[in-house]
Amino acid sequence: MKDATQHPTTTSRGYMRPMQGWWRRDPFFVRYMVREATALGVLAYAIVLAVGVVRLAQGEAAWNGWLSALRSPVSITLHLVLLACMLVHAQSWFEIMPKTMPMIFVGGKRVAAQTISRIGYAAAAAAFVAVLVIAGWLR
Repeated sequence: MKDATQHPTTTSRGYMRPMQGWWRRDPFFVRYMVREATALGVLAYAIVLAVGVVRLAQGEAAWNGWLSALRSPVSITLHLVLLACMLVHAQSWFEIMPKTMPMIFVGGKRVAAQTISRIGYAAAAAAFVAVLVIAGWLR
């Protein structure tokens, strides 16, 4: 006996929802995709730094060659684009931070999400200033 769910004469595949460009229809998803795409910029910069470590291990000539490549106009432009990617990516993490951590209560009141994000920004700014001080750029 044949299975009643099989219909050998039916050729219809049913409704197939169009998927191409689905994210472009809603501004929320456009922002989401841009944020996700910035991770590729973070990856690209990680690769640049990894190449620098490899060149450093290869000796002074390789290191100096890598440094001179970083001074080229193409590299400077690339670094500006990657900096923009890093800033957008970091901003998205600071916005997401309050949504991913447990609720914090101070004095019986819940700390606002905006306050948590601002503390994250302040901590990042303090770390940046500390790096500048350690590097000796603020004399």
